[in-house]
Amino acid sequence: MSERFYLYDEVEDTPVRYISFMGENQRFDLAVASTNRYFGKKLVLDMQSNRFAIIGTDDLEEEGYLEHVFNLSEEDGNELREFLYEII
Repeated sequence: MSERFYLYDEVEDTPVRYISFMGENQRFDLAVASTNRYFGKKLVLDMQSNRFAIIGTDDLEEEGYLEHVFNLSEEDGNELREFLYEII
């Protein structure tokens, strides 16, 4: 068996905000992790769909990004986008 080659292996205390809110059509259960990685972006996990993304304001401005990543309709994507603008 060969020796494992790590690119990095670090431990970091990371604050995680757990948020649940009801949109017009669906419930959102999110975990938002703040970390020193990813150039100030947040790690957003949707616990209902088991999907996640590393998101910053530039990603929120990209048309269709949230809808694609979280498999949302345009309306639900806009609700999530409005919320994420408040916390990112």
